Amino acid sequence: MTTQPMTPHLATPAPDGTLLQRAWRFNRPLTLAVILHLALTPLLLLAMFADPRVIGGVNGWIKPLKFALSGAIYGATFLWLLTFVRGRARLVQWLATITGVALIVETVLITLQVLRNTASHFNVATAFDSAVFSIMGMFIMALAVANFVLAVVLGLQRLSDPVVAWGIRWGLIISLAGMAPGVLMTTANLPPTSLAAAQAGQPITIAGAHSVGVDDGGPGLPFLGWSTTGGDLRVGHFVGLHGLQVLPFLAFLLTRAWTTQRLSTRRRVALIWTAGLGYFGLTMLLIWQALRAQPLLTPDGMTLTAATLLCAAMAGAVLIIIASPSRRQTQQSV
Repeated sequence: MTTQPMTPHLATPAPDGTLLQRAWRFNRPLTLAVILHLALTPLLLLAMFADPRVIGGVNGWIKPLKFALSGAIYGATFLWLLTFVRGRARLVQWLATITGVALIVETVLITLQVLRNTASHFNVATAFDSAVFSIMGMFIMALAVANFVLAVVLGLQRLSDPVVAWGIRWGLIISLAGMAPGVLMTTANLPPTSLAAAQAGQPITIAGAHSVGVDDGGPGLPFLGWSTTGGDLRVGHFVGLHGLQVLPFLAFLLTRAWTTQRLSTRRRVALIWTAGLGYFGLTMLLIWQALRAQPLLTPDGMTLTAATLLCAAMAGAVLIIIASPSRRQTQQSV
């Protein structure tokens, strides 16, 4: 394997256009998706304040607003990560296009359902609602597959800076873990009202839920809506997905001059691994807490113990990495 340069062409200050122009030339569908989500955000924010309609116990425009924000962030991050891939131009274009189309379709359908004054996720009340939810599911699955393929490609490709390489790899791995709750929401989490309807032989209109142990739409955290009376799979979903930004950003910090002058490459790679394992553990902890129908802000003893052990392990590992003598120091002492 050959070593590839770590600076992708989208991020270089080359005089061949602005960042947006270079992104547009790199892949139009994914760049368009990011632009549309950014443009839609202020419009949805305005709609949230202008239109008081309530869907599922919250302002109906909050959901498409959250998806517009997350779609713009995810799309821009994924586009940037694709620029690290070398020698697979056709695959890169397919991954970018699939992701861009999936993001657009998801947000458009969510917004459509708000305009129809009904829920988008888990809604199977009518044939049309069921079709909308099924289409959303197919495109989100395609987005997850694209994420997985990119994780495999960059996992096998050798990159020149191991710190950045492992930051990217861990970010992709953790984001995949963050997508897992989305599957659980629809395959293993019927709300109490739907369970009662099924047991009574009545038709089910809601096939899944964000919350565990309680119906969606109950008391929740402001804007986020995460349940304060039961578990909520959106917590682990949110934290895991944003590992795609957190780990590469941490790797970026560890490649700054003030870090490289104090820590060897080996130590910085160890720190990225520690952060990756810790962040992955946090994501799994939040999913486990939600599956036990436990609100985020009221953890029980088991959750607090697991969180304490995780924090202690990560803190101990960081201290050991930083305090251990470097190879240069060892050679000088000998």
